[in-house]
Amino acid sequence: MSTFTIATVLMVFLIWAQPAAAQSRNTIAGPVMASVVNVYDGDTIEVLADVWPGTQINVRVRIRGIDAPEIRARCMGEKRAAKSARDRLRKMIANRPVLLTDIRGGKYFGRVLANVQAESGTNIQQALLKSGLVRPYRGKRRSSWC
Repeated sequence: MSTFTIATVLMVFLIWAQPAAAQSRNTIAGPVMASVVNVYDGDTIEVLADVWPGTQINVRVRIRGIDAPEIRARCMGEKRAAKSARDRLRKMIANRPVLLTDIRGGKYFGRVLANVQAESGTNIQQALLKSGLVRPYRGKRRSSWC
């Protein structure tokens, strides 16, 4: 799928899904039901989001408020920690429905930033933070995991 097509679909979704006066132009309150397609790492997933009846979009979601170690890290310690975080997230939500809320355009093109709630009601950010496999992220420069 071309970058233009992804951008167009994402923009249509962002414009359509937000209530008129209640939200800023860049935020969708949600909830938006989505099916998890893939778990990339401990803080990024791919979903099929139900944007309206019979219509879904495929989008990457960065889970708000957490920083996970990187799979493609330079040191082996971070790589091992990244795989542990990814595997924990997979156990929690892989191939299951999730609810996305407070959805915003992400820092990186083609990805959104959102709160994620498991089908069971579990707040994914809080559960991962409690596990110790990720740490809080507030938009500043990442600290090394090595």
